[in-house]
Amino acid sequence: MPVEDTEEHFEDRLGAALRQAGGTYETDRRTLITAGEVRGRRLLVRRKASVLGGVAGVALVGLGGALLLPGDGEDGRRTVVASPAASGKTSAQPGTVSGDELVSTLQKLLPKGEFSGQQSRGTNETLPPYAGLVYDDGKGEAAVAVSLNQVEPGSEQARAATACPDKVLFAYDPTCVTSSLSDGSVLTIFQGYEYPDLRVETKWWTADLVTPQGQHVNVSEWNAAAEKDAPVSRPEPPLSTAQLKKVVTAKAWLTAIDAYSEGTENAKESLKPEQPKNTGQPPAGFDGGTIRSTLVSLLPEDVEVVGQGGQDTEYTYVVVDDGQGESLVQINVQPDMSDVEGQLFGSDAKTLPDGTKVVTRQEKGEKGGAGVVMWTADTIRTDGRRVVVSAFNSGSQERAATRGTPALTIEQLEAIATSAKWLELG
Repeated sequence: MPVEDTEEHFEDRLGAALRQAGGTYETDRRTLITAGEVRGRRLLVRRKASVLGGVAGVALVGLGGALLLPGDGEDGRRTVVASPAASGKTSAQPGTVSGDELVSTLQKLLPKGEFSGQQSRGTNETLPPYAGLVYDDGKGEAAVAVSLNQVEPGSEQARAATACPDKVLFAYDPTCVTSSLSDGSVLTIFQGYEYPDLRVETKWWTADLVTPQGQHVNVSEWNAAAEKDAPVSRPEPPLSTAQLKKVVTAKAWLTAIDAYSEGTENAKESLKPEQPKNTGQPPAGFDGGTIRSTLVSLLPEDVEVVGQGGQDTEYTYVVVDDGQGESLVQINVQPDMSDVEGQLFGSDAKTLPDGTKVVTRQEKGEKGGAGVVMWTADTIRTDGRRVVVSAFNSGSQERAATRGTPALTIEQLEAIATSAKWLELG
């Protein structure tokens, strides 16, 4: 992903866009209420962002010169008009790899076929290099692209680049396999869909390679001539897992990454660890692992935890089973939410003796699962600390209901959210 486009910035833009969604107070309020569900998708969004950041040019293929970059549009991207520099036609400087050379490398690595719509960015640009094209092996057009970048070895960004997404967040079971190569590199091959809820049948397969030196190569392919807004043109993307591995492990990509890292001052500077800044923003979120262990300690004795996940801070979830089927329970513990207290807690809120405000709701689930309901207890304390817990009548919001009601009652959810244990987090 572009070094300047960190996962936090991406999520901030996503959150801002979600808060702006809809034209009524009730819509905005519901968006805030379901912030836990949104944050729960962060692991998936982070992976998408890491890929999209460098492969932005692929959406340019077949779309008349408009390309998608991480930004303010749908899924956190924005549409811009391609500049001459984005087409790989700039004159190469000594020690650089031009966009045309990257395209040529990609074409040589692909099986025999026809190529069109080539787009690229060389190593002498501020943004990371990439090469994208439309490939046709006689079975239908397919967008194929390579994104190159440098990440800090051993960093969260490096780990996220090869992390398999959380299957609880999908309406289907994506295939994702991670392996270690003989040189210490980590390779992850993912086979899924462009949209996790399957609202469009476009398939998205990727291979991600991260070397011990932090070189990150991503190869993405679709079964359509463009990532979005193009009809499905073939049953599957063209490259098998073995072919994806061959393309992503080509040494030429590592040479280009080295040229980008060494030749671009902006890239060099951005690789330095970010220094803490006193921005006046709310304090960092509470540790996700601590939140999860606290949540588990507060669960009723008659439920068994059969699955768990979440993110590094603020959000976590468990899947429980009381003998009547799986039930997803998710929680957000957020510091300093006083600025939205008026939107979250209106006249329907009750106030406890210690000043904590509580709102409970029983409503339809927002995701694609048929018959899914969401029961929620939302609380905010006088210091602005918000604890919101939701339970579902399915082990995943994306999948159909597997039971009549969630495993936890509204009363049990409220007891969890108002527990004094949340005050012990710091």
